[in-house]
Amino acid sequence: MDGAVSIAYEQGVAAGQIAPDAAQRAAVAQLDALLARLSQDRSRAPRGLAALWRRPQPEPVRGLYLWGPVGRGKSMLMDLFHTAAPEKRKRRVHFHAFMQEIHAGLHVARQQGVEDAIAPVAMRIAASTRLLCFDEMQITDITDAMIVGRLFEKLFAAGVVVVTTSNRPPRDLYKDGLNRQLFLPFIAMLEDRLEVVELGGATDHRQRLGPGENLWFAPLGEAAASGMGAVWSALAGGPGAELRLSVGGREVILPEARDGIVRADFETLCARPLGPADYLALAGMARVLLLSDIPRLSRARNNEAKRFVTLIDALYEARVGLVASAAAEPEALYIEGPGAFEFQRTASRLAEMRSREWLEAALERPRD
Repeated sequence: MDGAVSIAYEQGVAAGQIAPDAAQRAAVAQLDALLARLSQDRSRAPRGLAALWRRPQPEPVRGLYLWGPVGRGKSMLMDLFHTAAPEKRKRRVHFHAFMQEIHAGLHVARQQGVEDAIAPVAMRIAASTRLLCFDEMQITDITDAMIVGRLFEKLFAAGVVVVTTSNRPPRDLYKDGLNRQLFLPFIAMLEDRLEVVELGGATDHRQRLGPGENLWFAPLGEAAASGMGAVWSALAGGPGAELRLSVGGREVILPEARDGIVRADFETLCARPLGPADYLALAGMARVLLLSDIPRLSRARNNEAKRFVTLIDALYEARVGLVASAAAEPEALYIEGPGAFEFQRTASRLAEMRSREWLEAALERPRD
């Protein structure tokens, strides 16, 4: 698998799917080096659960921490690496979704009376995963800050190799957070166990839209679908991956996400029995949501209308960008039904969120 990431990258360049970038090529070389280290380490033992109780062998495989400003292609490069890695026990997950999963596992362990709830959660991950790829590592609250240190210590001891992207270098994680001094050992551990690679470069590959680009496509039809596709290409820069959010012990599956840009249709988000917690989880990790095929709403679809209002409220409060295709303009989406009067507030929010200024602010704002 020598040079597998480089080969995939250059194929993307040749196909016009990737704009060539010197900083990206330097990071690709680092990812190929990690692939080589993983291949050489296949005979290393112990692995998985057994390593939790045995002394780790010297010189464990160091993972990689790829950081830089938004739009530099971090998620795209990590996806190339994850696809190229021959390791069968590998997983790619958004860091926000991963932490929700961890909290759910801790809750179950505590209910079972386990004294050290982190141990069984780490054992479960180590049993099924050798290569763990995170998108957008971010620590935003004291609870996560206190959990990740002990969790990652056990994962590293079990031989799990971590590759992650972030908008910040390790030293700036949980910056100015409460009791941050307790978090500093985790930062030191990251810098020891991961190669820290800055993906700078002057080019924001998540191209800004042209000055006349539409952000609300109505009515529905071929033109709207084509416009949504063009916006996705401009913001995401390529195909995304399925996104799984763990919410209250359940999984919410969204069809496509890349580098904080999420794409789903109205039926996926509003016709299913989702609630505020699900929408808050989505708003917590997304920069921009591309929401397609919003229908006209009425008394017959009152439940869907309520969910749509809740979704927009969550996105608005989190200042998430919104690009949408709909059957009508916001003020004409819901004109008849028990919630039509209250929907005027949602229409007002949609009018604000469809502006270029709102989108640009959402793209520039760090998530942690």
